[in-house]
Formats: sequence, C-alpha cells, structure tokens
Amino acid sequence: MSEEKPWPDTIRAGDCEQHEPLVRRVLAPNPSPYTFTGTQTWIVGAGADVAVIDPGPTGSGMSIGDPGDANGVGHVEAILRATEGQRIAAILCTHTHRDHSPAAAPLKAATGAPIIGCAPLALRDDGPRADSAFDPDYAPDRVLGDGERISGDGWTLEAVATPGHTSNHLCFALIESGALFTGDHVMAWSTSVVSPPDGDMAAYMASLSKLYDREDRIYYPAHGPAVTKPRQLVRGMLGHRRQRERQILRELEKGAAVIPVMVSHMYKGLDPRLTGAAGRSVLAHLLDLQTRGIVRAHEEEWELA
Repeated sequence: MSEEKPWPDTIRAGDCEQHEPLVRRVLAPNPSPYTFTGTQTWIVGAGADVAVIDPGPTGSGMSIGDPGDANGVGHVEAILRATEGQRIAAILCTHTHRDHSPAAAPLKAATGAPIIGCAPLALRDDGPRADSAFDPDYAPDRVLGDGERISGDGWTLEAVATPGHTSNHLCFALIESGALFTGDHVMAWSTSVVSPPDGDMAAYMASLSKLYDREDRIYYPAHGPAVTKPRQLVRGMLGHRRQRERQILRELEKGAAVIPVMVSHMYKGLDPRLTGAAGRSVLAHLLDLQTRGIVRAHEEEWELA
C-alpha cells in the first residue's frame, strides 16, 4: 500500500522496455493505489523463445479501460508485439490475483504456449481491495514446486515458493543473471497487503526470511521499480512488520480494541481508499498473534491474552 500519488505521469502502458539483456517489461494499463503504475509483465529471453511472467489483467481487472493502453493497443496485443519473431515457450504466473493471471488464457489461445507456475486457487478474498479477487478461471498446464525449473534458449527460471501474500505465491529466479521476479511478495514502492483468509502473516514473514537468505542480485516486482539492494530492502520489510506488531500490542495494552480504531491510530494520514486494506493487514497480524497465544478475540474486539 502506498500513501503517495500512486503512479507517475511519464509511464506509458504498452511500451516495451529493456532492463537487461534477458529481461524486458511491458506495462499493463491498470494503474491504481494498489497496483502503482500497473501490472508489469516481464519477458525473459533474447533468443528464439521466451517466457512471459505475469501476463496481467483483462476486462474488469483493467482500471482505465480494456483494451486501451496509451497506444490504443490491448495488453495481450502489446505482449505479442513485444515478442514478435520469437516463440512464447511458457506463460508463468506468480499468483492468481486478478491483476496478474487472467491474460494467461487469451495469451495461450493466441500462441499455444503452456501456462506454468503457481497452483490454482478457488478461494475468494473478502477484503475491501481493488485487486484482491482471485482469478477463478486460471487453469495451469503445469504447477511448479519449490526449486523446480523450466528453461529455454539461453534462460533458466527456478520457482521459489513464497506464500504469505497469497498461499500459492511463487517468485521466479533467473539463473543466468541473478535476477528474481518477486510478483507482489516484495516491492520497493509499497508493502504487500496480507489479507486473510488466504493471506497469512506467519507465512509471509517466513517467506521474507527465505529471500533474505538468498543471494539474488536484483528484484523485478510486478509493480513499481526494480530493487537494486534486495537484502537491504527485505531486512527493512521484516523490521517494518515487527514494528507493526509492536504497535498493535501497544494499542491493546490500553485495553480491548476493534480493528478500525487501531488502524486510525496506527496509519496516520492514510488515503481513505486504503483503510480497508490496512485493516486486513492488521487482522493478519492479530491472527498470527492469536495463534502464538499473545492475543485473543471476543466478537469484534481484540485484547491481550
């Protein structure tokens, strides 16, 4: 969640930008306070075949109209334009929120490429988030487990299981360059929303620790700028979550409280559109604390155990 203006005016959806020899980006036209400039579709490979990571939204997942990007071209068409002359060998999804995976189906229909990556998830998140509904039509041809790899002409991608934001979230490591595609798990512009029932704070913290122990050179998230100092950012994110937990405990030391009141005290100056998402993250912390026997719930009120 970001409390700042959610996207710069200079970013153009549909343009293909080269980030390193094996990595290009095509931006989807779905900017919002939850998606920053929009969903970033990553194209991996410079040879005869490529992989497409997080093909993005379609239809209701677009917040400024589908299919019109800045050039009047739909997002699937923009991906096809960016990969002209190359074969799309795999369509990979980090998770199945509707701003990430719905375009996998039309891209597969256009290219015949298999959909590979995270497991399907039928659960619908009931939190008040613009991008939180899961994609009910996601149908992978192959689900990757932690450490499994796929490869193409000059590239190898390894799945890194990172549950927490969603239970089915994967990152993808590009072996040849040391890059990690982090989906929504780690982003430089914002913290990731962890929204129960599928979002799990304990799992999210464990996944952050898992990434901190790795040696990735750079992160390419699904929203926002690349992360050039990954371990420094992850360390800060772990500290931020621990600070949020301490804030919650300080609130409860004053007496029983409900989540909206805690959010109003903890998130000063927050954009009102983001208060629902903030409440979901507070709930995720409370459920984790409850599992650890530190707090307990009485109807909608929470108190120290």
